[in-house]
Amino acid sequence: MTEQADPRHEKRAQLMQTIFALMFSGEEGQELEELFFLEEAREIIASSAEIDTQITQHAPERPLTEINQVDLAIMRQIIFEATHKNTPKKVLINEAVELAKEYGSESSPKFVNGVLGKVLMEETNE
Repeated sequence: MTEQADPRHEKRAQLMQTIFALMFSGEEGQELEELFFLEEAREIIASSAEIDTQITQHAPERPLTEINQVDLAIMRQIIFEATHKNTPKKVLINEAVELAKEYGSESSPKFVNGVLGKVLMEETNE
């Protein structure tokens, strides 16, 4: 029996891929119009300076330029969602880890989990 993919996971995966594409192409490029969730991805990219500050604050040992770009796209997406929607923080962290396992490197899940755990849980304590 095959498992049906969670539509929320599928949406997050497509959104992460769109964010990743925008990180490399910027706003030019006509082919981007065909991507899913383009407006939401642009909104996240527009907030990336603020989000990146949080990431660098909680992962000072790894400069942004050294972070795997897939990991960065995942973390930007999840931090944005945490501040703009009422999704439980633990759900977001679990989702980020799953995306990192699926699309990132071998070390991605652990890194993403550690950084987001610090960012999102500190936010809860403020």
